[in-house]
Amino acid sequence: MNLSYLLEMLFSGLTRGSIYALIALGYTMVYGIIGLINFAHGEIYMIGAFTAFITATVLDIHGFPAAAVFVLAALAAAVWAGAYGFTVERLAYRPLRAAPRLSPLISAIGMSIFLQNYVLLAQTPDFLAFPELIPFFELPEALAAVTGPSDLVILAITAAAMAALTWLIKCTRLGKAMRATAQDQIMAQLLGINSSRVISATFVIGSALAALGGLLIASHVGQINVSIGFLAGIKAFTAAVLGGIGSIPGAVLGSFILGLTEAFAAGYVSSDYEDVFAFSLLVLILIFRPAGILGKNTPEKV
Repeated sequence: MNLSYLLEMLFSGLTRGSIYALIALGYTMVYGIIGLINFAHGEIYMIGAFTAFITATVLDIHGFPAAAVFVLAALAAAVWAGAYGFTVERLAYRPLRAAPRLSPLISAIGMSIFLQNYVLLAQTPDFLAFPELIPFFELPEALAAVTGPSDLVILAITAAAMAALTWLIKCTRLGKAMRATAQDQIMAQLLGINSSRVISATFVIGSALAALGGLLIASHVGQINVSIGFLAGIKAFTAAVLGGIGSIPGAVLGSFILGLTEAFAAGYVSSDYEDVFAFSLLVLILIFRPAGILGKNTPEKV
């Protein structure tokens, strides 16, 4: 076995897993609080990538340095995607919060279709060349043989985002309110927590993380189009279910397992079968552990 090739596949899988994790966190945070799946989340990821593309193009025309373009494009994507996440929650979820669970699910699917076609009409159905926003730097020869600077930057930024999210949830007032709302929304309201505001904040944070993932993967791959949100959303949802939907550590673990499975399947079998291996793994996990790797079976309250 070629060790260099093995390490190359390992870094490729970690890079994929990092992007899936940034998207999957939005799914698992929303599900953990309101018990529903936001199927418009993949389109928010796509909108974040397009926002970064437009922002980077404008800044580059005006001669901004590369580091400033990267930071400002990331901020613009996070803010704009967060605004869309807030709007989706207000339009597709909040009016149906007391409705049967099927109603908000259908509403979210409709919102996903609307957002994809809205961007299709506003932009173009064609693939667009995305600028290389991730800074380039020289790597030691041994490391450069198995990975690239963009992979390491994606891993570092994802790790920083995970650390920041962990700190927010465990150490801040908003994080405590999110945990209380997830545990018992009615009791949290009785204790003075504005659950509607907490749910909106959850959508905003998850959307901002997805937008960051959109910028990173688009810069890494070098192109975007309006359909990138669908497949990425399905894969990230799969990762969240694999790790245990509603569990933040589970979403991260499931994302890296899914990314590594795809990378090694593509590298050692065929890229045509990477999705087959990924979803077969999901089926096996759910057969033997229906709640996911880190999920917990909780009885339904009636």
